[in-house]
Amino acid sequence: MSLVEMKVPVIGESVNEVTLSEWLKENGDYVELDEPICEFESDKATLEFPAEAAGKLIYVAEQGADLPIGALVAKIDTSVEKPAGKPSEDAGADKPAETEKKEESKIDEKTAPESGTSDEDYAKGHPSPAAGKILKEKDLKPSDVNGTGKDGRITKEDALKAADKPKKETKTGTPDIQKRETGKSTGAFSREERREKMSRMRRTIASRLVSAKNNTAMLTTFNEVDMSSIMELRKKYQEQFVNKHGIKLGFMSLFAKACAHVLLEMPQVNAHLDGDDLIYHDYVDISIAISTPTGLVVPPVHNVESLDYHEIENKIKELADKARDGKLTLDEMRGGTFTITNGGVFGSLLSTPILNEPQSAILGMHTIQQRPVAVEGKVEIRPMMYVALSYDHRVIDGSSSVTFLVKVKELLEDPVRLLMGI
Repeated sequence: MSLVEMKVPVIGESVNEVTLSEWLKENGDYVELDEPICEFESDKATLEFPAEAAGKLIYVAEQGADLPIGALVAKIDTSVEKPAGKPSEDAGADKPAETEKKEESKIDEKTAPESGTSDEDYAKGHPSPAAGKILKEKDLKPSDVNGTGKDGRITKEDALKAADKPKKETKTGTPDIQKRETGKSTGAFSREERREKMSRMRRTIASRLVSAKNNTAMLTTFNEVDMSSIMELRKKYQEQFVNKHGIKLGFMSLFAKACAHVLLEMPQVNAHLDGDDLIYHDYVDISIAISTPTGLVVPPVHNVESLDYHEIENKIKELADKARDGKLTLDEMRGGTFTITNGGVFGSLLSTPILNEPQSAILGMHTIQQRPVAVEGKVEIRPMMYVALSYDHRVIDGSSSVTFLVKVKELLEDPVRLLMGI
């Protein structure tokens, strides 16, 4: 027997430990070289771990375990030959269908379910352990999810996509969840409790939020923006923008560009504290808060000051898609000199966002509401948005924070200035 030990690799300078979030292959499966066998969850990203040799997979670590760098994850027995009925990736499509069925039946004869169904039928519609956990948390049925894994198995990615979709309603228009709540199995007045281990990402979020509250002199200042001009601009040029760039012009790119413009004028808001030193940046990397099924991530868009609006929109979309699919890399999570978060997409009217350390400031956007405002001595109904700037008072004075927010407000209310860079 020849065994290859697979250990947690060095992932990044700041990563000392990972969580084995999901086994992608079963214990005892034959795996190919470089075939992903499990997923690691670090503080910032989810990473696939590929097989370092071909052979039989032998579990060592348990799913959900926290593993330090260098810890033994699994072993691969390279003396085990590839099962005769397992088609190679290259030649599998060239075999006649009858030959494949005969070979598969020889392998599966002992392990096939009593009902006589094939492994493919058994795997189809069955969630992986991580996918099953997500389906349970989101109260979804496996039958509601289209499995794209091997033999139709439901993967973690399939479950995350299904969680983002609105639930189907029954013929009477009553959501399925209401039906289950009134059923005898759950009980309308259940007092059951359950204990679940926090995911590594949730633990990291909790730790960072408490650290920001305890280790900074955080304060928040507020203002409101009349969104009339920006909304008229988008309405007038949206179709042309989409035709030329293939993506819609959103509010986030306009806010990001306005902030970048003012941050270069007021470098103290774009700085951060490092011991007894202040670190200033002559560039603007804006972290965008993105909500995912597993938690909040804030990947940065680099050099916003030098990007066009469509480039910002494309980058935000790329990062958001990767974040929701759990595909962000550690490099894509690093950096950031300022953060923007938009609670308005969830209906938030006003909030006090928490700093994203080590950054010194974060801008909170909120929902747009039609409100009466005084315009040149007359009352008019305008689309208004409250904005909030939380900042570290050790780095940024109160006057600077107020000035920054007013300058951003003025640019957004006169977008021609923003587009001309004046």
